[in-house]
Amino acid sequence: MSESIRRKYVGLSKLGLNGWAIGASLIALIVVAPILAVFYFALTPETNNWPHLVATVLPRYLSNTVILMVCVGALTAMVGTGAAWLVVMYRFPGRRWLQWALLMPLAVPAYVGAYALVDFLEYAGPVQTSIRDYFGYATSREYWFPEIRTRGAAIIVLSAALYPYVYILARAAFREQSGAAFEVARALGAGPFARFWRVGLPLARPAIAAGVAVVMMETVNDFGTVDYFAVQTLTTGIFTIWRSGGDLGGAAQIASLILVLVVVLVALEKLSRRKSRFAGSGRNQRPVVPTDLDGFGAMAATIACILPILIGFFLPLAVLLGHAFDADQWAAPGLRDALLRTLIVCGLAAVLTVAGGVFMVYGVRMSRSKLPGKLMPLTGLGYAAPGAVLAVGILFPLATIDNALADLVLWVTGTDPGLMLLGSAGVLVLAYVVRFFAIAQGTADAAFGRVADSLPMAARSLGHTAGGTLRAVHVPLVRASIASALLLVFVDAVKELPATLLLSYEETLATRVHAKASLENLSDAAPAALVITFVGLCAVLLLARTNR
Repeated sequence: MSESIRRKYVGLSKLGLNGWAIGASLIALIVVAPILAVFYFALTPETNNWPHLVATVLPRYLSNTVILMVCVGALTAMVGTGAAWLVVMYRFPGRRWLQWALLMPLAVPAYVGAYALVDFLEYAGPVQTSIRDYFGYATSREYWFPEIRTRGAAIIVLSAALYPYVYILARAAFREQSGAAFEVARALGAGPFARFWRVGLPLARPAIAAGVAVVMMETVNDFGTVDYFAVQTLTTGIFTIWRSGGDLGGAAQIASLILVLVVVLVALEKLSRRKSRFAGSGRNQRPVVPTDLDGFGAMAATIACILPILIGFFLPLAVLLGHAFDADQWAAPGLRDALLRTLIVCGLAAVLTVAGGVFMVYGVRMSRSKLPGKLMPLTGLGYAAPGAVLAVGILFPLATIDNALADLVLWVTGTDPGLMLLGSAGVLVLAYVVRFFAIAQGTADAAFGRVADSLPMAARSLGHTAGGTLRAVHVPLVRASIASALLLVFVDAVKELPATLLLSYEETLATRVHAKASLENLSDAAPAALVITFVGLCAVLLLARTNR
């Protein structure tokens, strides 16, 4: 080692910056960079069309987005909380399998549910066809049927797909409550609704609020559903202004508005429970004992739990299966190519995301510097930011780099290579890593927290390096959590549509489903949609297993 390099190394060590700390900080900066790029390009557009956007389309985009967020948040809160209360507090027919089946709509992306609902209710669908056959109508003018592609239908589809986020958190919160509190309330004359409203709901409100916040962020992120139902939101505005109008600065400005909206939403959620204080009665507190229901009450509880599963899972699955068996599309070359590309890109993204999350969490623990620890919470912004926003933040800097590389190659060789980075699989991998890094980082942080400090200390005392301790002690102990994070990141990447549409020129399963369904060709879209649903079911089964 030369003297100059040795001095630099000693200087960094004095600052508490070792290789782990530097690596963790670099990972955090890579994850946060696209979000910072969005704000930079929004503030420095080539042509400032912001006044024109404010005067024309922005009010419509913003109002539709806010209405969707509020309505979907309220509906998922009612459905998710109500279902969680029923399966925790009562026994009724089907309860044992319904408490896990209520998670199944997570396997079906909202845009797939939208395609299936329209196909089921449209003029040529089975519902209207049965009405015409039964009553002898010849045309749709002879009877009234509600319009399908509306904002209200989008709210129903999004709520049916997203309510499990509220359900799983509310169920966990209700299960952790003390059964003694409900017994006291019952002894004081409180009925079932009063016990829910005055005891159960206030204690579970932080968990419910967190679930609703996730639902609202997913609603902002959605593109496939609102685009199919012709509802113009901020996310569809990015596509319209960028692709149709060619206004990259305007797209960045709308993307920055979405980020501000998400930050405000998260801040309001935390502010709403800032003064809340809850305490358990001890580790030996009495668990909740479910009450037996019979007669009409049991039937009503069963129906109330089955309805969201029917709308969010079984209806889309039945429609897709009907089209998949009617069409000979399973051997289509396009499907095979899209499947292979999806497996490679999403698999690589999952591995890199989890590896980066593990490295960062361990680097923060191994660092004496406060910088990595301060940067780590910022990496969660990627998951809060919609895919379309991250696409804007990734594409602009890469476009600059790509053009510079092309100019350099042209100057050196005299041959124009074209764009080498944009549209490549590497861009998609980067987008997925940034988008879902919070999942891997959060899982790794929780898993490492369960490892006793004495174990890595013993390994270090036996001569193991920091890397050797990670391999020999931590990885074997957190292997199950790492595998879970890999699966969750992979599944979310497979379902991701907005970022994939904006960044990839080649077809994946998600973009294939969107392209075929947008052309009203659900038969060709069904096989790819079923593959996505099957992959999602794997994650749901894992989620159900870990939440028993």
